[in-house]
Amino acid sequence: MRVLIVDDEKNIRESLGKYLNLEEIDSLCAESGEAALDCIAKESFDAIILDLKLPGIQGQEVLGHIQKQGIPSPVIMISAHGQIADAVEALKTGASDYLVKPFDPAELVIRLRSLVENKRRENLLEAAARAGPRPGSGGSLLLGGSPLIKRLSEQIDKIAGVGVTVLITGESGSGKEVAAREIHARGPNRGEPFVAVNIGGIHEGLMESELFGHEKGAFTGAAARKQGLFELAGRGCLFLDEIGEMPKSLQVKLLRVLQDRKVRRLGGVSDIPINARIISATNRDIESLVKEGRFREDLYYRLNVFRIDMPPLRERKEDILPLAAYLLAKHSGRAGPALSPEAAEKLLAWPFPGNVRELENILERALIYREGGIIRGEDIDLHVKAGGTLPREKESPPPENAAPAPASTLGEMEKRAIVEALARTGGNRTRAAELLGVSRKTILNKIKLYKLSRFQNE
Repeated sequence: MRVLIVDDEKNIRESLGKYLNLEEIDSLCAESGEAALDCIAKESFDAIILDLKLPGIQGQEVLGHIQKQGIPSPVIMISAHGQIADAVEALKTGASDYLVKPFDPAELVIRLRSLVENKRRENLLEAAARAGPRPGSGGSLLLGGSPLIKRLSEQIDKIAGVGVTVLITGESGSGKEVAAREIHARGPNRGEPFVAVNIGGIHEGLMESELFGHEKGAFTGAAARKQGLFELAGRGCLFLDEIGEMPKSLQVKLLRVLQDRKVRRLGGVSDIPINARIISATNRDIESLVKEGRFREDLYYRLNVFRIDMPPLRERKEDILPLAAYLLAKHSGRAGPALSPEAAEKLLAWPFPGNVRELENILERALIYREGGIIRGEDIDLHVKAGGTLPREKESPPPENAAPAPASTLGEMEKRAIVEALARTGGNRTRAAELLGVSRKTILNKIKLYKLSRFQNE
């Protein structure tokens, strides 16, 4: 993501820029309306954070220019307490959202990601509508010809035309959202919206508003009515990813929505019927969460009317090379480079703890360093430098009774645990954080603390 920050206060520009950088969001700063217009003319941005009060050209004028020029970047307005009326006017002009100073930068990041993801989804839907089914895919998002994928496709055919709730389970990166999109694409309401939300990525305090919406004045900062994701999905599909992360306080409200097929906005007095199909997914052992009392049993049965288990990539080796061909074409153009025999053998030998997502990560890196029109074995070996451990024929296995050297300090133990988690997840810091039970921000800070440079730029 690349964001433009427009604010005349230097400390706000710099502190926001540093925070966004920690969240792996690239940013450019402008100190005035004129500077902002200059940046917008030269570069494109995924989103724009725009202060209302600026020296010279005001934020409202900059917003008007953005709208007039048809610039697709969503705009988040920021304003002081006394400027709320102006901010509401900006929403009418075309701003996507606004925040009142001082605000929590974590909330800003949540709103940024939501806006950008929604915009990208709209673009993908428009592109898909123009292009039709992708060549070579038969119109299907499921790629591969293994028996497991064929069985999965048969399951989807059975339920696509039936509006039952579906629970998709499987490891991280195994393609749970792809399966959900395929269910929607094969159903009778395929032309309606597919709305996806990552429950684990929404701040608990904002989750109810995101899902159910709110009325104007429902809480501090609620200056306008907002539709929730259940409403936005319309007659389409709402995909609730990482459903196991939903707090208990909201589980009972979700259960009521599923039972009554109605939703009530925060601060609202009337119920709104919902027609969207609900598909949820989790990479956790949800039955264990139920036994531990962390997930409501009645909600589990409501969600688990039909169950789909996504097979990990290591159990469908036949699909690795077809997937690799598709991903290489996706990231390099219509005619992707070929895999050398050595590169293909290395991929087939790798167990892919990160599944399809890890395969894509390996190939993206290989594309950067390849020479000519072919992916070589040494290009695949770059995964080792990034924290993976692709098997090498010349390496001899350690003795069965071998044990790692003991760490002498608490810091060394922590460092070793972080390195091992990153290695197990192919350098994926989000999944490493999940393994260790800490936040992604903690992992980023520890990587810097222990100078683990090979993991800093993934």
